[in-house]
Amino acid sequence: MNLAVRQVLAVVHKDLMVEMRARDLLNVMLTFAVLSLIIFNLALDLRGPTVQEVGPGLLWLTIAFAAILGMGRTFVREHDRGTLAGLLLAPIDRGTLFVAKLLANLIFLLIMEAVALPMFALLFNLPVLRPSVILITVCGTLGFAILGTTFSAMAAHSRAREALLPLLLLPTTVPILIGAVQATSNAINGAEGGPPWLGLLIAFDVIFFTVSYLLFAFAVEG
Repeated sequence: MNLAVRQVLAVVHKDLMVEMRARDLLNVMLTFAVLSLIIFNLALDLRGPTVQEVGPGLLWLTIAFAAILGMGRTFVREHDRGTLAGLLLAPIDRGTLFVAKLLANLIFLLIMEAVALPMFALLFNLPVLRPSVILITVCGTLGFAILGTTFSAMAAHSRAREALLPLLLLPTTVPILIGAVQATSNAINGAEGGPPWLGLLIAFDVIFFTVSYLLFAFAVEG
């Protein structure tokens, strides 16, 4: 097996084991997502065509803020425990470290969405468990994970890290949010135009991954 692949798997395995012991990242994301969907359902009287128009936006709003809460802790946890310095001193390429952290964040986000999507379907009676919607969700989540991994590494070195990550992440993920909401809405309503929006999501994922991979060394070293 290639050395880089072994290093990626080792870092991902470490992050998964740490989260299984601490359970502070997934618990925060799952609690926020569940409570947000319940509050939206109780506070907003959405029926008929209205829920089809507003529902995709509420879904992605929930995913976005839950993602920010979760990814904000990935590098902060490493920084506070002193393990980030050990990772940076280890003989591992910064790009390889980025891919490993990205995969770990993506796994955590997909676990959160595996709970949020069925609950959303139950509360709002929308067919979000279709394969097309799940594919759109994965593509949109990948974009969030890419930018969130980069910006959380940057914010970990700041005293205002809790406020810095949302300020960096929310404006840059606007294209992803727009594409994800529009693609999800089209997939739910059975309208045409899904593939162009999905293609936009994939294009932004590729662009953001390339830029983040190249700049991650500067972000993580502060």
